[in-house]
Amino acid sequence: MKRLPVLLFLGSFFLILFGLYLVMSASSTYSGYKFADQFHMFNNHLFKAFGGIILMMIIAFVPYENYKKYSKMILFGVVALLIITLFVSTKIKGAHRWLDLGFVSFQTSEIAKIALFIHLAALLEEKGENIKIFKGGLRYALIWIFGIAVLIFIQPNISSGLILLFISFLILFIGGAKLKHLFASVFIAGSLVAMTAMLFRHSRERILTFFSSLQDGGAINDQVRQAIVGLATGHWIGVGFGHSNQRNLFLPEAYGDFIFAILGEETGFVGVVVMLLIYLSLFFIGIVIAKNAKDLFGQYLGFAISFSFIASAFINASVATGLLPTTGLPLPFLSYGGTSMTILCASVGILINIGLTSAKQKIEQEAAVTA
Repeated sequence: MKRLPVLLFLGSFFLILFGLYLVMSASSTYSGYKFADQFHMFNNHLFKAFGGIILMMIIAFVPYENYKKYSKMILFGVVALLIITLFVSTKIKGAHRWLDLGFVSFQTSEIAKIALFIHLAALLEEKGENIKIFKGGLRYALIWIFGIAVLIFIQPNISSGLILLFISFLILFIGGAKLKHLFASVFIAGSLVAMTAMLFRHSRERILTFFSSLQDGGAINDQVRQAIVGLATGHWIGVGFGHSNQRNLFLPEAYGDFIFAILGEETGFVGVVVMLLIYLSLFFIGIVIAKNAKDLFGQYLGFAISFSFIASAFINASVATGLLPTTGLPLPFLSYGGTSMTILCASVGILINIGLTSAKQKIEQEAAVTA
């Protein structure tokens, strides 16, 4: 059992280190053009990456049960942050997603997701069998889910809101909620997503362009077109580390949401498959850790973190290959960015602690039996 948390840490650590290389390669041309320093963005990301590793290691030794005690208080704080973001944040690419405190800026939706998952895990454990009754338990969970989702949707941040809804309903299903209640909730959520997506020009254009591309067979937009060119150029084994052509300002923001294309161009089909297998391996490790958690709170929270991790990875890959509309979701541990890295590392730290706690309990039980 102790091996699983160690493997989870080593896998995450490897992704972070490889992400450092990818960010350095993908951002060098843009950094040189924008900041007259090829390593400007890399140095910035380096600081955030190692800060995330330290945070992961610290949280790995904080008893995860502590989060249950303060889950509602944390969630109220997150609601306040989401509301503040709508009114005081600067509009970037048509959306109010970033809260700038002067010395640090962060994406509030990322914090909201993990905070909601923690509270849902606590709520499901508390309600027990009552979650099967709408008025007796499920409605309290749905109030929090829809409340947080709406605040994220109106930023607008459709992709983060969709992942939040998907993982939340999945955890409710695992927690024993009735399918008829979940189907009704999914229908309402789907209607909410559709209305919100078409209400805001930012998301509406992305969706309409995507369906237009399916109809005429073309690329979704120039960014996706260049990403596909980069992936195709990589062939089987890639053009080699540091030899990407798309990073030379052909692919906008190659260091961020579309870093998957740089991965494919430089390491080829083989590199992409290996990376996706690493993501899948970490996902299965997380699921096993969650399954063996000593309490329901740990199980639900472990499942939520594991599914959130793999969903973000495969949605990002799908966007880069034109299978989904452009979303703005980063590739876990590999894309440039501070908020995503911080929340990911914190989440993995929680999952590691769940695994370590379960392993410790198992050793104590075996020792008691032996005695």
